[in-house]
Amino acid sequence: MPFARLTTATTPTAHIGLGLAAVGRPGYINLHRDRDLPGERTVDDLRARTHELLDAAYAQGVRYFDAARSYGRSEEFLGDWLTARPEVRDIVVGSKWGYAYTAGWSVDAEAHEVKDHTLATYLRQRAETAELLGDRLDLYQIHSVTPDSPALTDKELHARLAALAADGVSVGLSTSGPAQAEAIRAALAVTVDGEPLFRTVQATYNALETSAGPALAEAHAAGLTVIVKEAMANGRLAGTEAPAVMREIATEEGLGSDAVALALVLHQPWAGVVLSGAATVNQLSGNLHAAVLDLDEERRAGLDALVEEPEAYWRHRASLPWS
Repeated sequence: MPFARLTTATTPTAHIGLGLAAVGRPGYINLHRDRDLPGERTVDDLRARTHELLDAAYAQGVRYFDAARSYGRSEEFLGDWLTARPEVRDIVVGSKWGYAYTAGWSVDAEAHEVKDHTLATYLRQRAETAELLGDRLDLYQIHSVTPDSPALTDKELHARLAALAADGVSVGLSTSGPAQAEAIRAALAVTVDGEPLFRTVQATYNALETSAGPALAEAHAAGLTVIVKEAMANGRLAGTEAPAVMREIATEEGLGSDAVALALVLHQPWAGVVLSGAATVNQLSGNLHAAVLDLDEERRAGLDALVEEPEAYWRHRASLPWS
């Protein structure tokens, strides 16, 4: 398992990863992107920003980097960075297939990504990822699996994914939506020749959306590495958007609410890697303080009161504008 590399890391930030969803393409649903990115957001602008973030993250101990076919040119930007830094070998590189980027580098596109979990899409996107990341890919995940995804039942696809695993690339999945727990449990039951297929699961979990927690604990107990995305709820748990109880803890510690949000997830015993979705180096540095922030039982109890019903949370997320 490539994540074994993280067990030898000595920095407290080794289990915080950097996700490239916010900087690999001009449009995304995180709040206040107008404050974080240049107005024009050319390919060269975002390539430079991505490389700046990757440099800062690596220098500060981050050792997991997360891309996807649908994150615009994130794989290209990451691959360029890796090529320019051949000495960087102590990291884990993950990407995802199953969505195609369709926005044509426009913030105002009618559709930014299109989902397709068929074998044909896997074969096409696997070749595209190989072209950009080569032998540096450690983990390939099915992007945003839901309980009705054909990827959970397609035996031919499972065989192809098992072959990829036999070649040394770990196979995982990410989940989204109010039925994440159901999708995770269905994935745990998928086997090829009697062996579990999936070795990682990436799911949304944060102070507002905790419904996947029990299933993630089961996945961890089954030996999967758990990766948590959207720990700041697309910006709803950062800065002035954060709930009062989170801002109060942040003020007491002299940190940002973002660090509190990430620390809450890092305190979960099943959390292997928690992703930062930073779009600026300052945001990244603030996020990384989560690694040394202690949340006692009283503080965690106060944050527990923030939990929303999953359906309400995902409706709100679906209403966030691409900007």
